[in-house]
Amino acid sequence: MSVSLNPQAVAYARRLIKDGKIKNDEGHWGQHNPNTSKENAFLEKHEMEEYANWHLGLDKSAGVDAKAAYKFPYGDFKTVHRDGLIAAKERAAQQGYADIEKAADELLGLLEKAAK
Repeated sequence: MSVSLNPQAVAYARRLIKDGKIKNDEGHWGQHNPNTSKENAFLEKHEMEEYANWHLGLDKSAGVDAKAAYKFPYGDFKTVHRDGLIAAKERAAQQGYADIEKAADELLGLLEKAAK
C-alpha cells in the first residue's frame, strides 16, 4: 500500500478551521470517528470527492472511487476534530508517512490557534 498526501483534503481542512468549523476535543478519536454506517450515509448524499476531502491520505492503488482509497480521517463530515488530527499524525508517524504526519501537525497547530 502506497499512501500519499491528499492536498485537496489539507486545503479543505484549512478552510474549515478558518471558518471555525472545529472541535477542540480531548478524548479518543474512536468516539468521534464516523463508523461505516455514517460513512455510507454521507456517501448516499455526497460525491466521493467530498468524502475524499475528509481524509489526509490517498491510496491510489485502491482506485479513487473506492472508500478504501482514503486514509487518515480527521473529522466527522461537519467539523475538524483535534483528536482526529492527533490520531492521523500519530498513525502517519507509526507507518512512515512523513508528509501526512507533517500536514496533520500543521493543521493541529492551526486548530489550536483558532480555538483560543
